[in-house]
Amino acid sequence: MNHSTDFSFFSNMSKKTLVLGASLKPERYSHMAVKSLLHNGFPVIAIGRRQGWIEDIPVSKDLIYNDDIHTVTLYMNASNQSEFLQYILDLHPQRIIFNPGTENPALERAAREKNIETVHGCTLVMLSTGQY
Repeated sequence: MNHSTDFSFFSNMSKKTLVLGASLKPERYSHMAVKSLLHNGFPVIAIGRRQGWIEDIPVSKDLIYNDDIHTVTLYMNASNQSEFLQYILDLHPQRIIFNPGTENPALERAAREKNIETVHGCTLVMLSTGQY
């Protein structure tokens, strides 16, 4: 009898991810990212313009302060990020993922000054290729 266990699911628990710009619309990439993170064993916090649910994950309109956010993945353009800039930095994440269309040189500079890794990539691709 083989009792081998895939512990990668449990190791993902240390990479709590904030999805900023989460949408309740299933066709949106941010919605797909929340579901994919959840299905890959990553704890998820979702903040969006509308309150609701994506599977078992509540989507909040309010800022959520959590001291163990590993990754912030962005799903809003740079002009919509401005009101969240200080919030993101105050979370002290280990990395920020700039998904396509979310590039923001000012946030990237500020993050690097605080030794926060910045990644230009797609969360969905990173998850599907094991690079998350």
